[in-house]
Amino acid sequence: MASFRPLHDAPDRSYADKLERFGRFAAPELKRIFEGLGLAPGVRVLDVGCGVGVSTGILAEVAGDGAQVVGLDLSLPHLRNATAGPKVALVQADAAALCFRDRSFDLIWSCNTVHHLADPVAALRAMQPALRAGGRIVLAQSGLLPEMYFAWDAPLDDAVRRACHESYRARYGLASANIASVRGLVGLLQGAGMRVESVHTGAIERVQPLSAADRAYFAETVFAGYWDERMTPYLEEPYRSALRRNVDPSSRDYCLDRDDFHHVQTMTVCAGSA
Repeated sequence: MASFRPLHDAPDRSYADKLERFGRFAAPELKRIFEGLGLAPGVRVLDVGCGVGVSTGILAEVAGDGAQVVGLDLSLPHLRNATAGPKVALVQADAAALCFRDRSFDLIWSCNTVHHLADPVAALRAMQPALRAGGRIVLAQSGLLPEMYFAWDAPLDDAVRRACHESYRARYGLASANIASVRGLVGLLQGAGMRVESVHTGAIERVQPLSAADRAYFAETVFAGYWDERMTPYLEEPYRSALRRNVDPSSRDYCLDRDDFHHVQTMTVCAGSA
């Protein structure tokens, strides 16, 4: 069913917990983004790559009564763990080959998804017939600019970021050229023959006190999920030891307990119309 995917997504693959934690973490910013989309009453929206539906549920809440919101994901386990709520319809399908009638939606939203596709431009072209007249495709991507985790230690921040990128490429068998265009949302829409209407990059920024959703995202998704034993071989001393101290809850240097904790990452939103 699914076309080849560089990050190995498949109908039976699941990283539902990670998606759930990110959705809860970024929920305040996602709600503000959705409120800024100017959704009309009765709007029809498709969330492509909806994962476990956290953002889809927020989208349905903002769209209001009378709206029709559909979440689409390749992974059946993601959809089975979805928490989008009763106002959302969920569909298992390939983002590169939508299964809807022409002119079904006013808006197609897709966050952190297009770089998972083998040919994002072809997928965006294939999505356009599903849009009604005047409809938009809105792409969002987190982390287009370098994230900051250790505001008090810039060299450690830089070293961890480089090691994480090297580990990521090794894990999926990617060369630098394979991810060279990851920031190119504008070019993807233009390549698909769309007119870029707006581009905006905002910050997801956290200081103390951290919420339970913040702490779960940092501790379980980032520290345990990304900065695990697969990443540390790419990190030289003394940075390896410094990272351990910063992410170990039993350490007095545990970063999530620091009064001066300050995290910044970006969310870029790019809207295009046919």
